[in-house]
Amino acid sequence: MSQPLNVLELTLGDSIWLLLFIAAALGPYVQSYRMKTPISLATVLSLMLVATLQFVHGLVGDLFSSDFDPIFFGALIPQLVTEPIHVHRMITAGWLHGGAMHVVGNVLVIALVGLPLEGRLGPRRWMAIYVLGLLGGNLAWWGTHMSSWTPALGASGACFGLLGAYLACWPNDRIVFPLIFLIREWPVGLVAIIRLGFEVYYVYGAQSGTMGSTNVAHLAHIGGFFLCFAMGRIVAKGAPTELDDSSTSPYSMGGSSTPKISKLDSLNPWENSKFPLDEKASRVMERLLEEGDEFETRVAWLEELIEFAQCPHCGSEMKMDKGGHSLRCSSRKDHIHWP
Repeated sequence: MSQPLNVLELTLGDSIWLLLFIAAALGPYVQSYRMKTPISLATVLSLMLVATLQFVHGLVGDLFSSDFDPIFFGALIPQLVTEPIHVHRMITAGWLHGGAMHVVGNVLVIALVGLPLEGRLGPRRWMAIYVLGLLGGNLAWWGTHMSSWTPALGASGACFGLLGAYLACWPNDRIVFPLIFLIREWPVGLVAIIRLGFEVYYVYGAQSGTMGSTNVAHLAHIGGFFLCFAMGRIVAKGAPTELDDSSTSPYSMGGSSTPKISKLDSLNPWENSKFPLDEKASRVMERLLEEGDEFETRVAWLEELIEFAQCPHCGSEMKMDKGGHSLRCSSRKDHIHWP
């Protein structure tokens, strides 16, 4: 039996292997969403799980009467990718790797560059940049190798995309990275330019014939870098950290140790309402107005106020919003959102 190239050719055994690979790839993201952990680290775990499953499949795949080959099925094959049934390869290729060193090199970059970048961008924008880098790299490789049947795979385009976006948005950040034989904090701009410089050098050497052939897709690295460099500032609009602002540590996962909160004033929705504050709640409100410009203090007094205050519109109980620093009516969201 020939190796299946698309889902229409899968046997039952092939389908089971495919489902295992999908579960290994998506499982860490589900857990990240549920536990509110960094999506960059979920990506590291996702790539490592898929690489481990690739290794296990190589050892025992033949024992289950299956011809399923994850690389042949999911890698980028330029001759095939224009067919709708193979378009998934533009994405799935980024979760497959050619060996231990290949995946380890990529996950190190994702962890070292991706984690602080997520601190600036937030998880959703980070994932958008990651996918853009992956697509940029694969499009660059496909555009220059359209007649090739050789599978291309790996997350390197996405890794370079992270560097490109970081350079475009926060070039003065300092991140821990192994560079010039030293592991220390380096400016993002320096890390990005040196890594890009090596890629351009390798491509020039291959094109000019001064270097031997290589199985590394350097053009994919450059494609991922420049697409994310071009799109980075667009994607980053509205991110937790303002563009070019390196005044806070990117490792704080948001650019600041505490959320930004609005300044309190003496006005509150309980004045002249049908359900005014009682004596205890009024005393809490006084302390809140005096001390509530600091995040932790505000949260503490708001939690105290919830115990005594009612919704000024309907008299229902109050609750904290998801951000943890404002009050809402427990019955109707449109009744109150204060402060």
